[in-house]
Amino acid sequence: MSNPMMNRAINQGAQAGRNQPVMSDQELNNLFNQPAAENRNAGPQVADRAMTYDDVMMKTGVLFAILLAGAVVGWLVPVLALPAMLIGLVLGLVNAFKKEPNKALIISYAAFEGVFLGGISAIFESMYSGIVVQAVLATLSVFAIMLALFKFKGVRYGSKMMKFMVIAVGGYAIFSIVNLVFGLAFGTGGVRSMEIFGIPLGIVIGLVATVLAAMTLIMDFQMIEEGVKHKIPEKYSWMCAFSLMVTLIWLYVEILRLISYFRD
Repeated sequence: MSNPMMNRAINQGAQAGRNQPVMSDQELNNLFNQPAAENRNAGPQVADRAMTYDDVMMKTGVLFAILLAGAVVGWLVPVLALPAMLIGLVLGLVNAFKKEPNKALIISYAAFEGVFLGGISAIFESMYSGIVVQAVLATLSVFAIMLALFKFKGVRYGSKMMKFMVIAVGGYAIFSIVNLVFGLAFGTGGVRSMEIFGIPLGIVIGLVATVLAAMTLIMDFQMIEEGVKHKIPEKYSWMCAFSLMVTLIWLYVEILRLISYFRD
């Protein structure tokens, strides 16, 4: 899912930061105080400045605004959910493996994922009244709790935990793709629709996936913190925002499905 992207973004950003000048706060203030005619020859450009938390927050806000706009389209035309999901999957993989963040591709991913989320939300809402509000509130609550644990309790992952999470999330991503292909091929819910001793596997898998997604948020926060600390170039804030958005989308979908199992 998201953190292999984040890890690569930090590593690449740190390397790029070592290969080009990064402006300090004082240098930025001096640049802004100079006359406009001098700004064009004032050394390092603003595009080369170091990434800040505000950069990531702003990019994340832009992506989620685009996602919400797409969600409105998907809500009104739910039939678009499947093609939007497939396109979003391809765009997500392309973004994950690109060496440099591509703003246009990341924005396109947000738009198609919005259509997908809006479509499946409309479908689930037609089956379980009020489930979308429950899923949104639960997602926001988990996000707030994990952010509070990270900020106020100082929760951080060591290198061994990082490796475990990367393997676990990667394994779940492979399982999800295989399960999706299986479901599309046989017209079923895939492995999630099976039962063991009368317990739907969907509930067990959903609980594990929800916990993984929540734990991945800590990794996202930690990677962003490392990126700011190492003064990686500002352009990598797009990759950080993209990674955070992927995790939240994953979390919302898992919570939505999990609530539907219990509602059944």
